[in-house]
Amino acid sequence: MLDRTESVLHFIDSADGTLHVRYIGCEILGMSIDELAGRLDSFNDDVYRNPDRRFYLGTLALHTRQDPEGGQQAPGFLSLETVDVDTMSQDMLRFFYHCVRDHIDSSVPLFLKPANHLQEGYVADIPVSEIPRILAHELYSTASFVPLNPGRAHGRLRVFRSEEEYRAAVEPLEWHDIIVMPRVPEDIPRVSGIIHTEHTTPLSHINVMAAGWRIPNSVRIGVIDRIDGAGLDGRWVDYGVDTDAADLVLEAAERRHDGEEPPRPAAERVTVDLPDLTPTPIAPLSDLRAGDHVRFGTKAANLGELHDLLQHGSPRWLGYYRVPRPPRDNLLRYLARQLDLPETAADTELTAAVAHLVKEHTQVPRGIVLPFSLQQRFLDSSPELREALDRLNSALESGTSQTERLCAELQRLIRDTPLPQEIRAEIGRAIDRHLYGVPVHVVRSSSNAEDLPGFSAAGLYESVAHVTGTDAVLDAVKEVWASLLSARAVLLRHQAGIPLDHCRMGVIVQEQVGATTGGVLVTCNPLSPQDFRDVYLNVSQRSVTEVVTGEGAPLQYLCNTMEGTSRTVSLGSAAADLPAATREVLRRLALISRLLQSHFSPDDGFTAPVDIEWAVEGDRISLLQLRPFRTAG
Repeated sequence: MLDRTESVLHFIDSADGTLHVRYIGCEILGMSIDELAGRLDSFNDDVYRNPDRRFYLGTLALHTRQDPEGGQQAPGFLSLETVDVDTMSQDMLRFFYHCVRDHIDSSVPLFLKPANHLQEGYVADIPVSEIPRILAHELYSTASFVPLNPGRAHGRLRVFRSEEEYRAAVEPLEWHDIIVMPRVPEDIPRVSGIIHTEHTTPLSHINVMAAGWRIPNSVRIGVIDRIDGAGLDGRWVDYGVDTDAADLVLEAAERRHDGEEPPRPAAERVTVDLPDLTPTPIAPLSDLRAGDHVRFGTKAANLGELHDLLQHGSPRWLGYYRVPRPPRDNLLRYLARQLDLPETAADTELTAAVAHLVKEHTQVPRGIVLPFSLQQRFLDSSPELREALDRLNSALESGTSQTERLCAELQRLIRDTPLPQEIRAEIGRAIDRHLYGVPVHVVRSSSNAEDLPGFSAAGLYESVAHVTGTDAVLDAVKEVWASLLSARAVLLRHQAGIPLDHCRMGVIVQEQVGATTGGVLVTCNPLSPQDFRDVYLNVSQRSVTEVVTGEGAPLQYLCNTMEGTSRTVSLGSAAADLPAATREVLRRLALISRLLQSHFSPDDGFTAPVDIEWAVEGDRISLLQLRPFRTAG
């Protein structure tokens, strides 16, 4: 902490948890804790936003390199950074860097780490020879350990150096296995632990599933060398992931229950709302509301709710910002700043500005939804289909080993059984009426057995993109219906205690929108659960699918929805960052997603995060999907 008035640079040991603001308030200015708490917002404004501030605040971090065995080599370098909400100008950053540089060991390199995109722009105009710099995404790419989901597991270690090696394995994965792979496929069965040996995103389908399974999950670069050196492949181990630890725990262990099948962990029985199979017409998305999930599925109901929200607004828009955040009474002044309103703006002004923001910049592509009752009519149209369903249900109840074969047979029957003419005609009329002139469709799943506490079903059901023509749409509808009965979907639901006859599949037939950028966001920071400010975005310049399947490494961003700042966490496989104009759209999207979180919150705490799939064309944002984001806790 640089005190410009006294020309003194203070170094504060962070080991005891002392923060800048408390140190300044109590140690320098002689304030009491209560006095500081009562003035916290104005105090923060003075030390982070005032261009003529007395105090410059930063953090020095020592970066060391770890070898694959976990031992530490010599210190590498120091980084200096501010907090992400700091508005230091270029001159202020330059002055602060040189002041710190003059007071530390000259033999240790010091790099300035810009804390947000604004600072990156300032630093870009300073010669590297004057101020060496390192960006957040450059540090992230060199991180050897990233905890994705905390937990402990005792199981057999299974190492696969490639997907080809995994597919060729004779012995299938068992529930007690801990899998180690560069990129873990999203179609693995339930296991006891996951270790990725390459960087990935917390928002890929497999990592979302792992959070739902409440199993330890992490990235550990170089772990295969460590495993080979200790001879752990194929052996039973204890595996642990702690979000505050510097590395994972991976130790050889005696197999418990030797000679016997280890007991499976007790699974929580997942409750699913029974499907309403009352004959229901195909409906446009715009007619649906959240309560229609029992007839059309969760995904379709949420999209219908979004349609209504964009047109008519919500009385809950301000919920997240209105909730007390001690010592603050609320966060409304921060929302007002981002809306270019006075900090004292009334709720009516804020609500009107929010409604305008959302309506002006977002849309839900038009579409129609096939209800559960239509799927049931199709199943009832074929005695062979009904008999195959009965056989599968009996196999699940008796616990026989025929499930995979019966599922494959049932999926084949669904694909091969002709749609009754009246169903074909009904779908065709709905497309003509509500999607006339749409050249390309996407056909999406919408089940009642997804997005549930303890069962996310992320990536479990099929969606079919780039569909042209009514005949292709009809084929895609049957493909989506068939995905409800894949062996993996059936077995995972069965393990969660969800009966087969309680599950149905609605189908969304939607306009496929063009996009230059797409991705997934969650209105939380999955790597830092205590962070209530940030929205975490994963971005692809090719397709949303690339993000959620884990096929490509996405760009990753954190956007602060209190202060309006943003920063790049990872470039993934991209060669360069997104243009500044696109990043501005992402900041706007992050703010809008926080407002949507308020509307969809299940209670008045407004803390439950949402997961949104989106696409951007120019400055127009298309909302493709919204669902709860369920963390491991």
